[in-house]
Amino acid sequence: MNTTLNKPESQQTGAQNGTSRVNYLTPLANILETKDGYVLEAEMPGVNKDGLEITVENGELTLIGRRAPVENRGREVYRESRAFDYRRTFELDPSIDTAGITAKIDQGVLKLQLPKAEAVKPRKIAVRD
Repeated sequence: MNTTLNKPESQQTGAQNGTSRVNYLTPLANILETKDGYVLEAEMPGVNKDGLEITVENGELTLIGRRAPVENRGREVYRESRAFDYRRTFELDPSIDTAGITAKIDQGVLKLQLPKAEAVKPRKIAVRD
């Protein structure tokens, strides 16, 4: 993954869903490179395993996190957080082995392992006599 990999969307995006408009929040994300690949961490508070949709298509990784409905605990006086679902798309580098991507969510943090293809991993060449 390189700097051109990340294609963040605006903080609040809309997608057409039939005739209605659906609003999404862009989750905050960190991307780390390891010797074997990349680790992508995305913050999606309120999302559990059942609310996740992760797809790879046409060189793009799309994350969608749907929040579980929140029970109304009283009359809302003031609100800074939004109850929208999450959506973010990343452009994948061709060196990523998309068949080997794995995902895990724990306490609202989605962690994806994006392995490098074997062809791009460094390898040691043995010298023969």
